[in-house]
Amino acid sequence: MAHILIVEDETSLNEAYTIILKKEGYSISNAFNGVQALEAIKQTEPDLILLDLRMPQMDGVEFLRNLAPLENYPAMKIIVFSNYDVQQDIDEAFKLGATHYMLKAWASPRELVKVVAQTLKETRKTRVS
Repeated sequence: MAHILIVEDETSLNEAYTIILKKEGYSISNAFNGVQALEAIKQTEPDLILLDLRMPQMDGVEFLRNLAPLENYPAMKIIVFSNYDVQQDIDEAFKLGATHYMLKAWASPRELVKVVAQTLKETRKTRVS
């Protein structure tokens, strides 16, 4: 089964996503900011990252900027899962390699699981330079 890295600074949300996705059979790693996520990627090489945008130390967009040069992970998919709905950041996330963008407030656990499963089946999109 696929391995997912959850990058979310809210402990309760990180735990909830972990429970939901483990029930679906996914292997899970957790990070609470972009710095931890960059380290976790080197150790776990996830198939998919579930990424919040607003976090301490290194936010989601900065994380994507730091991840972009790491071309060792061409098949890794990224779902931005945030309540932050600013078009400039959304556009930047897609430019930096995000596969999907979801608003937490509008997504049920069932929808999250569906988008994760669909994203894992998709071919990785080419990054826009």
